[in-house]
Amino acid sequence: MALLEVRNLSISIRRGQHYYTAVNGINFSINAGEIAALAGESGSGKSLTALSIVRLLPPKAKITGGEILYSTNETVNLCHSDEESLCRIRGREIAMIFQEPRQSLNPLMRVGTQIAETLELHGMHTKSANGAALDILRQLKFPEPEQILRAWPHQLSGGMCQRVMIAIAAICRPRLLIADEPITALDPANREHILDLLKQINREFGTAILFISHDLSAVQHFCSRFSVMYSGHIIEEGPSEAMLTPLHPYTIGLVGAIPRKENRTQSLAVISGKAPALEEPVSGCPFAPRCPKVQAVCTANFPPWTNKSDGRRVCCFMEYGSSKGVLYG
Repeated sequence: MALLEVRNLSISIRRGQHYYTAVNGINFSINAGEIAALAGESGSGKSLTALSIVRLLPPKAKITGGEILYSTNETVNLCHSDEESLCRIRGREIAMIFQEPRQSLNPLMRVGTQIAETLELHGMHTKSANGAALDILRQLKFPEPEQILRAWPHQLSGGMCQRVMIAIAAICRPRLLIADEPITALDPANREHILDLLKQINREFGTAILFISHDLSAVQHFCSRFSVMYSGHIIEEGPSEAMLTPLHPYTIGLVGAIPRKENRTQSLAVISGKAPALEEPVSGCPFAPRCPKVQAVCTANFPPWTNKSDGRRVCCFMEYGSSKGVLYG
């Protein structure tokens, strides 16, 4: 049984007097102890999906359909859990690292107090929580952990603030850690530090990780499975070793834009156009206006899933047509 299973999840955002679908009937699961990725460009719905799991959506967003099933001793639908139940799960069993560490840390509290606070919220005495905060920094090999505990957030670099956020998320040894763009805007050295830290937490604590990123190179090397989102839909998924031979034209474009040694003499791929606006009605495949292989059927109907023999799935008429022996045009 999966640790977390998202079934037909839809999320809408209010603009003026109307709600518009931002996440459209997606399905994915995460097994205990694995590292899975949700990838795609900004605005595809990745962060909204992550926030919905811990029920921390912004005021103008709401879940409009589907289930988020979390397996503890019994299966719990997080969409229907009350706030008291969610507070017992957040931090202790499901933790989250947010995109902007400086905005997530309280500038008026020392770092050690903020790390210990998670344990105190779940009933641990302050003195014991402070000791555990120092222990987690030591276990995660922070340089000068005592000094970091006494520091204020503004005294730390962006990379160190992100590492502190990871320590806050890891201190309760959660079963699932949601990392929302944890390496965005970091230099290569700090990126490697963050990824190594997450690998250590996964390995030593047995924590499953949902890694959310637009960086497909990091996804390929860090995760065991990937799902690609576009305009609120999941359009391709499979084992990460297959990422460099993608099936969907959108994923092909993303992978073609990754700088690599073997293609350094070639121009990087460019995906022309832009994703449809939230308010813009889409009758067929949302990628059709940008797709170099668009067919007539693509603009009329949303494509079905095609399952491949190597464990991959893709949502594209090109694959569906070739697998069924049908030509569209």
